Amino acid sequence: MNKTVSVLGSTGSIGTQSLEVCEKHNFTVTGLSANNNTELLEMQTRKFKPDYVCIYNDEKYSELKNRLSDTGVKVLSGMDGLCEIASLQQNDIVLNSVVGMVGLLPTLTAINAGKDIALANKETLVAGGEIVMSSAKEKGVTIYPVDSEHSAIFQCLQGNKREHLSKIILTASGGPFFKKSYEDLKKVTKADALKHPNWSMGNKITIDSATLMNKGLEFIEAKWLFDLTPEQIEIIVHRQSIVHSAVEYNDYSVIAQLGVPDMKIPIQYALLYPDRLECPTKRLSLTDYGTLTFEKPDYETFKCLSTAINAIKVGGAYPCLVNSANEEAVKAFLNDEIEFIQIGEIVSSVMEKFTPAPINCYEDVAKADISAREYVRNIIEK
Repeated sequence: MNKTVSVLGSTGSIGTQSLEVCEKHNFTVTGLSANNNTELLEMQTRKFKPDYVCIYNDEKYSELKNRLSDTGVKVLSGMDGLCEIASLQQNDIVLNSVVGMVGLLPTLTAINAGKDIALANKETLVAGGEIVMSSAKEKGVTIYPVDSEHSAIFQCLQGNKREHLSKIILTASGGPFFKKSYEDLKKVTKADALKHPNWSMGNKITIDSATLMNKGLEFIEAKWLFDLTPEQIEIIVHRQSIVHSAVEYNDYSVIAQLGVPDMKIPIQYALLYPDRLECPTKRLSLTDYGTLTFEKPDYETFKCLSTAINAIKVGGAYPCLVNSANEEAVKAFLNDEIEFIQIGEIVSSVMEKFTPAPINCYEDVAKADISAREYVRNIIEK
């Protein structure tokens, strides 16, 4: 498989697993980036020998440059560096797995350069879905979903007519606090929230899974990826994380994609599409699980989920505002500045505090992002 790829966010959970897939299938890795982890980025650089590497944190630039001084690799930093790697001429595909709003501009830059995207950065479509999808259409760029749920839907759509789609069914693990009451959530600790029952992920996405914000973001992503109305998206809680999502067609047939909870499966499908080759993971044995269960989510207790869905129904800048407020609130929780229950309270308040505004360009997204973050910081610092 002679394919050239750049991996943005290569030292994170998705990034490291992506490089396992690249190694398995002999991809050429031409660019790598990290936020802060210079040690792991150095190790990856020496192993995969990319032409370019980027450390997003400018303060780490000199350290990384010294670490790689004997390699001949071009060392970049900051947003400019991310965008340069995203738009390299030799890229066949760009895998974007950076965390947060940082991922939007590199995605748009890659699209403008005509590069296909394997997208693991939720915020790209949550905050800028309309401009991203219209740009991709204009440039003839394909966006391959890496999230397990969206990959599952993408796979279930193969070989079927798009106009026959009735709805999609997004599955959710329910996180560590499934069936907990609002009063219960007031007592949870950071350690409790970082214990996901099924998946091994970075801290931010693990907290989002605990608040169910992750599923709200995926709801918004799905609307843009598959050109759906909010009414065509159903969320169900599936504790075992074996059914990754499903599609219902007009004849009421439901087609689902199943597999072990391992992100290497959707990563590989995005990078190798349309080929299916052996994946560096375990096979699924349904008899090992025995029972698969499905239940309705608790929209009232988990305010982040209902707020995200409400945001995309209203539209405009609201999805971006809600996403950015969540990023700041999660950061504050991880820094022990607020309690777990306050994340949902802060995020839900955004819908009342801001008036509707359209999103027509990247600058509109950036403005909404700054406004939401300032709003959250003001709440926390009072």
